[in-house]
Amino acid sequence: MNSSIPGFLERFKKYHFELKHLLVIFFVLVFFLILISFVHKTTLQELLVNTQDWYQQDSAERMANLTATSLELLLETTGKSVARSEEEVQQTIQAFNIILSQQKLQQSVYEVCILVQWGDQILAIDDGRTLYDYFFETQRGIPPPDGNHSKAIQYYRTNLKNQLMENEQIYSVREGEQVFHVFVPFVPKGEFVGAVYIKNVPDFSFITRKIITSYDETALIFASLITLGLIAMFYISSYTVKERNETQQLLFQEQEKYLMEKVDRQKEALFTKRIYHTHHKAEKVMGFIKDDLRNLSGDNIAETRQRLTRYANFVSRVIYDMKWYDPPLQAIRNPLFQTDLNEVIRFIVQNIFLRTSHNVTYQFKLELDENLPPVSINEFVAWEVLEPLLQNCVEHSGDEEVVISVTTGYSAEQKTSRITIGDNGRGFKPELLQENEQGIKKLFLENTSTKESSQNAGYGCYIAYEISTRRCGWHLDAENLPDGGCRYVITIPNQS
Repeated sequence: MNSSIPGFLERFKKYHFELKHLLVIFFVLVFFLILISFVHKTTLQELLVNTQDWYQQDSAERMANLTATSLELLLETTGKSVARSEEEVQQTIQAFNIILSQQKLQQSVYEVCILVQWGDQILAIDDGRTLYDYFFETQRGIPPPDGNHSKAIQYYRTNLKNQLMENEQIYSVREGEQVFHVFVPFVPKGEFVGAVYIKNVPDFSFITRKIITSYDETALIFASLITLGLIAMFYISSYTVKERNETQQLLFQEQEKYLMEKVDRQKEALFTKRIYHTHHKAEKVMGFIKDDLRNLSGDNIAETRQRLTRYANFVSRVIYDMKWYDPPLQAIRNPLFQTDLNEVIRFIVQNIFLRTSHNVTYQFKLELDENLPPVSINEFVAWEVLEPLLQNCVEHSGDEEVVISVTTGYSAEQKTSRITIGDNGRGFKPELLQENEQGIKKLFLENTSTKESSQNAGYGCYIAYEISTRRCGWHLDAENLPDGGCRYVITIPNQS
């Protein structure tokens, strides 16, 4: 368990939180705080409303039941057969009126009456005199009630009379949100007479409002404290992120400076290696120039002058390349250049590789298409591409006899020229023909040599590939032949 915590922290460190992330977290927390507070308040209010409804109904039923019980007890203590004086009758009527009117003193009670059967009619009795006459003076007529109790009579006649007689239970009819019509069975001396009706409109909303107000105050204080805490956290985090961003900016600037210096050093190293590689060619050419000058005579002056001119131009190009990491594009590709690649191939083969005819273990076989169009590439740039490829074929011959074939061709349909340089030697190692992520074969990468000993090697194919693809716009590929040997294929698109 303990060992997993550092691993989690290490994985967490790779995520960098910016200011916008902290803003999102801040607003999400505030939103959820408001949402939770709203849901809690709604749930509490619903609970209070349900509790209030239950309590309102219960209080209304208790009040009605108390009124019915009081009337029943009073009737039971007043015997019908006992002769009473007028004063006792008035006391009984006054007691009835007190019980009936006492409930109306409460703010929530709007109607109180007793529903009884009188012949085929349902009568509503709401005063003590009428109630006394109904029970003790049956010969008298029943006067109409003081108030209008039509709705109570309607409920009692249509729905509740039979249920009250059978079950003798309290029934409540709710009207709207707060109006309760309560019917209590009226059973004096054990005989069902009717029902005690009370219209009760209890209102306990002030309790709900007080609780909700108290909750709002608590929620507001709690939300304020949480918000202040989040703001403090946000300020501290923002300040920390700001310092981190400034540190990162300085680090990025330092890294950028370091990378630029590294790129410059790599360019200088590559430039040095390229010049060092070309320097050997220039040394060999300078040897040929000296040799031609020693052998100069009146018979070969024209041929020697032409050869020396091209040698000197090649050396001049080498010196020109020493001035630039990346030579200007117009010095490489220009419509003014009309280079005959066939003629360049012949000159390199005859005057570079076959210049010394003794102790050679290779021979050249040229099949050059005379329909090959000229290219808008500097002649000596093309020389820098072709010479390393030919040199690579020569150096891999070893002590064996190797035939190096150079073939050129032009496809009018595809409008492309093609130069093939191959040999019948041992071919490339398979791993050298594998491509990297950029689709470049390992053979054309820097510091990759086809020789057994890679000391001071690994730049010929690399330089040829860089110049041909990146500067000239050609395509250079290498492959092994099925019958042995290998070949380089240069594809040149029509530049007209």
